[in-house]
Amino acid sequence: MKKIIKKASIIIFTCILLINSMVAPVKASSNIGASSALIVIESEDTQLSSDLQVATEIYGQPKPGYSGIGFVWMQNSGTLTFDVTVPETGMYTISTRYMQELSADGRLQYLYINGKSTGSYMLPYTKEWSDFSFGMHKLQKGNNTIQIKAGWGFAYFDTFTVDYAKFHDLNVSPILTDRQATEETQILMNYLTEVYGNNIISGQQEIYGGGNDGNAELEFDWIYNLTGKYPAIRGFDFMNYNPLYGWEDGTTDRIINWVNNRDGIATGCWHINVPKDFTSYKLGDFVDWKSATYKPSDTNFKTANAVVPGTKEYQYVKLATADLAEQLLILQEHNVPIIFRPYHEAEGNGGLNGEGAWFWWASAGAEVYKQLWEMLYTDLTETYGLHNLIWTYNSYVYSTSPAWYPGDALVDIVGYDKYNTIYNRYDGLSGVPNEDAITSIFYQLVDLTDGTKMVAMTENDTIPSVKNLTEEKSAWLYFCPWYGEHLMSSAFNYQETLIELYQSDYVITLDELPDLKGNNQTPNASISPTFAEFDKYIQLPANVEVTIDYNSNTLNAIKLGNTVLKENQDYTLNGAKLMISSTFLSTLSTGEYSIILDFDKGKDLIFKITIKDTTPIASITPSTALFDKSTDKQEDIEIYLTLNGHQFLNILDKNTTLVLGTNYTISNNTITLLSSYLCTLAIGDTSLTFQFSGGNDSVLTVNVINTDIPVSTGDLVIQSFNGNISTSTNGLSPKFKLINNGESDINLSEVTLRYYYTIDGDLSQSFWCDWASIGSSNVKYQFVKLDNPVTGADYYLELTFSTSAGTLKPGQSAEIQARFSKSNWSNYTQTNDYSFNATSNQYVNTEKVTGYINTTLVWGVEP
Repeated sequence: MKKIIKKASIIIFTCILLINSMVAPVKASSNIGASSALIVIESEDTQLSSDLQVATEIYGQPKPGYSGIGFVWMQNSGTLTFDVTVPETGMYTISTRYMQELSADGRLQYLYINGKSTGSYMLPYTKEWSDFSFGMHKLQKGNNTIQIKAGWGFAYFDTFTVDYAKFHDLNVSPILTDRQATEETQILMNYLTEVYGNNIISGQQEIYGGGNDGNAELEFDWIYNLTGKYPAIRGFDFMNYNPLYGWEDGTTDRIINWVNNRDGIATGCWHINVPKDFTSYKLGDFVDWKSATYKPSDTNFKTANAVVPGTKEYQYVKLATADLAEQLLILQEHNVPIIFRPYHEAEGNGGLNGEGAWFWWASAGAEVYKQLWEMLYTDLTETYGLHNLIWTYNSYVYSTSPAWYPGDALVDIVGYDKYNTIYNRYDGLSGVPNEDAITSIFYQLVDLTDGTKMVAMTENDTIPSVKNLTEEKSAWLYFCPWYGEHLMSSAFNYQETLIELYQSDYVITLDELPDLKGNNQTPNASISPTFAEFDKYIQLPANVEVTIDYNSNTLNAIKLGNTVLKENQDYTLNGAKLMISSTFLSTLSTGEYSIILDFDKGKDLIFKITIKDTTPIASITPSTALFDKSTDKQEDIEIYLTLNGHQFLNILDKNTTLVLGTNYTISNNTITLLSSYLCTLAIGDTSLTFQFSGGNDSVLTVNVINTDIPVSTGDLVIQSFNGNISTSTNGLSPKFKLINNGESDINLSEVTLRYYYTIDGDLSQSFWCDWASIGSSNVKYQFVKLDNPVTGADYYLELTFSTSAGTLKPGQSAEIQARFSKSNWSNYTQTNDYSFNATSNQYVNTEKVTGYINTTLVWGVEP
């Protein structure tokens, strides 16, 4: 019935391609300061931590205009806590009346709800009492605890308001920016606007470039075998069609098959690369993919020139556009519309001038980026006559994000890429999926276009749960997880949640899509059975038999991915009986495969087969071991192999292969890891992968300790966190807090602090102290290169303090917000740095940052 209703709606929308009026969207509002608000609480009535105080003046200067008996003065630390009771679970706005007259750049604060951080918020500069909204947040029916914690602190809080959230009505017109759009493109746009706000469409990104050993169906079959459903939208990437190393990976054919034969919806991005050495590059020359990049730090390609006619950069972009257009024209000739997402994730980590850019197309800043977008739009629609595109722009929600928006006339959908399971999460957890619907971000993106454009989750790791999506009224148009572990690892998605999602009435799957072409009257063939298992060890069944009901169709070919199977070799066909050869099946790796039966008319059919191998595998004993680097406790580690007919090949430490005779020895089925090698490992866990000729790899986890250097628990405590947790970044930004936990004063001029990292390209470096509670001028630094590099460190940043820094009295603390970069602004990879901490966005005790008093180690563990 659901499908029939959608089909009827499509017919209606097809007839009405233009809508002359629409309901004006209602913006989210917090009713800040309104007397009708649900809850208003005076700051002096909240529970205050010991370092906060109620005030009426600051340093003798009155601050009139506050309500109640005063306001709360937050300096560089402190927490305000208050409870609110709400009548039902749902979305509420939280706001404050405040003053912040210290910093024109704003002051960072944190908002916690029921013990979980919702993120950081920058209070703007104001010398008058003003209103600030922390946005929409989900509160549970009954009591909820709300906390405001100091980041950079230094603000005055008068009142806090909690009120019902108000939402846009999400009534979006189906008018495309390209008024010459093809019929199929308009029908698809009609359907998307009909669904928007009522359901979410399921999607999945496929792997590109022949990944998964050429099995582009891996993720899709995994979803089907788990949930009994396929995603409605399939994500593709046009990156391999380029002027450098371009090669045919079958992307265009797979798009046509997905839309025309499997009746799905296609979306595509464009990871277009440039030569790393663009200065030496000659237009049209072949460049190996290893010598190409999309990273601005890896190329001398000048993005600002790409919009200047006559420059080599401009000519290169035109060549790349021509290659892209060639493929899009093929789609148009086959009546295939596509949700097109070029130049995605432009703003990166934020900023107007490209300082946060992840991709070359954003490195020259917002204005050049918008010119690039408009140039591509004009070239594809006018020069090449492409009218099968629904233009999708990736946005973020930084204060600078509106400046990157190409404009309503050039954008049909606004997308957001949600990656907040490992990084950028606010709930304090790690290693588990973050099923939050990020509703506050959704409505910020709705506000970006005043509600005139649909908003989609164009990429993601964890898919939000149905419960969060519906309770929070988070109306994302569709979701589309990235391939591989981002979908299939339990660290990113709980299987139970995926099953509930795909089987929910709220989520639209492939089988629930209406006829988006409106003219498919061809009867389809059918097969029985539709799936089977094959065990490579016992080779049963000997062959796999499938019965075909042709229904007046003709079988053109049988395919596995892009490979056409050979008749009388890989299979035999005798009338309605298809026999897939066990010899062919034995060549496949274990896993789930989709064999496509390609018919001349109607839908192609999918026969799913699971390849198993119950052959006994090789293994190791034990799987964990302890190694003490203490001088008198170093011992070799013996590992015993159970080969089960396989051969031992090698041992890997990440991507490094251990050397036989140097790092380990072999005697019969015993491997001895030598202490001389183990001593080079960093403190903590190291995973060593044992590889064999067949079966699965085995992993040994070595826990490395050093009892000669116990963790100090002296009077000086060091806390830290990293202000930037990107894997690759051109600036490291550790933040430190020194705490006197003893009973005597600590003279800061006698203190030394060290932060250990890998430089990733030995260059001169620059240091900035952005802020220090003891005064930035009192912070001294030097970069020290280790004579003997260790895992996670070949340099350390050393901070010392002048005599003017003073002393830390018992219980006092000092904060230092640091930042450093290489002279050419090339990137560091910080996730493998010894002192890097990606799991916290506030100060926590950090043993991998070391502290010294008069050269004596008093805190932390050296690498």
